[in-house]
Amino acid sequence: MQNNPHQQAGVHGCTGDCYDAWKAETGGVLQLAQAQAAARAEASPEELGKAAYVGCVACHGAGGEGGLGPQLAGQSAADIADKLLRYKNGETIGSQSNLMWSQAAQLSDTDIDNLAAFIETL
Repeated sequence: MQNNPHQQAGVHGCTGDCYDAWKAETGGVLQLAQAQAAARAEASPEELGKAAYVGCVACHGAGGEGGLGPQLAGQSAADIADKLLRYKNGETIGSQSNLMWSQAAQLSDTDIDNLAAFIETL
């Protein structure tokens, strides 16, 4: 993989023998996608929520301690899911609701359940 400028196992930037070596090493794009899908299928809601929470850290803190946004740590999964669904529906909950509407709009119901499950562990 000496010609791979991206230096990531899931990204190749080469052709010919280099590409063939990358494909032999990783199984190629399809194999990598299947492995990622299998890992997601085996992951718990908390693990999936933790992965999704990276988009929340800037405002709510790595430990849910709050900052720009309110503290999430200590809230139940039911409360978090309820609030996210309300934001997704465009409801105003607090003074910063407008910041959450676009964030929640991107979430599926499963994403909301997973995030809520993770946040409850904070």
